[in-house]
Amino acid sequence: MNFLAGAFKPPCKISISLADGGARKKVPLKKENGQSVMVPLFHSQENIVGEVIIEPLYGKKVEHNGVKIELLGQIELYFDRGNFYDFTSLVRELDVPGDLYERKTYPFEFSTVEMPYESYNGVNIRLRYVLKVTISRNFVPNIVEYLDFVIIYSVVGVRNYSPPPAINNSIKMEVGIEDCLHIEFEYSKSKYHLKDVIIGKIYFLLVRIKIKNMELEIRRRESTGSGTNTYVETETLAKFELMDGAPVRGESIPIRLFLSPYELTPTYRNINNKFSVKYFLNLVLVDDEDRRYFKQQEFQLYRLLENP
Repeated sequence: MNFLAGAFKPPCKISISLADGGARKKVPLKKENGQSVMVPLFHSQENIVGEVIIEPLYGKKVEHNGVKIELLGQIELYFDRGNFYDFTSLVRELDVPGDLYERKTYPFEFSTVEMPYESYNGVNIRLRYVLKVTISRNFVPNIVEYLDFVIIYSVVGVRNYSPPPAINNSIKMEVGIEDCLHIEFEYSKSKYHLKDVIIGKIYFLLVRIKIKNMELEIRRRESTGSGTNTYVETETLAKFELMDGAPVRGESIPIRLFLSPYELTPTYRNINNKFSVKYFLNLVLVDDEDRRYFKQQEFQLYRLLENP
């Protein structure tokens, strides 16, 4: 049994390292099992430079039909799990067919790589960038599933930054129940960076029902597909209590909600014709009979360039 197990092991070890791996900033990336790992952070148009090391196991010879490294940008939709849609695909051939008897190092470089979208891990969507090394080999059919390709993935995070918007209008809306309730609320702007503060105010113009409490929610809505095949998933990322107790006519409640504690991303609109991610402020009022009243408003998020 041990002999059979050993027969299916790859005859070499592969490692991928980046030239500036020690100095480059790292950010957490959540894996499918819920665990977070630290991965190097890149921005679009950067050079990705490093080396691949292939080391045959003691006494092993690696026969191969070539070695290559690929930089892939991929989108995976979880209802179509296992099928990746490549929007970026770059290849560097590292070695011609031959045999490996000892450790060998292959330098590689991808220059000014266009990485148009941010890495994203959502409820139903994953957008990732990977460096993928492949040693192509020939095997008898009964072990093709295991050793047809020896593949190592090195995952990188990508973030893209935006300047502050030239136009950033305030949001003004009304909530009303005829002859019972009339509320106006105002947010100072409609576009926020990820470390911003939402500032606003709520005015009670008419109150003839007993409001027990009021809270503000941040909701994220993912949408994939189109038409009858559209999938929508909504998460409540934050709940912020604005008021506990009954308001009176003429009263105003200030809003001051810091965004930095929450795991937010920029707003994404029709990324590669595959998915969108939108954010909403949801105002919730609850009366003394536990009836709930909602008013929802979309707002935009963007990533502002951080100070080094």
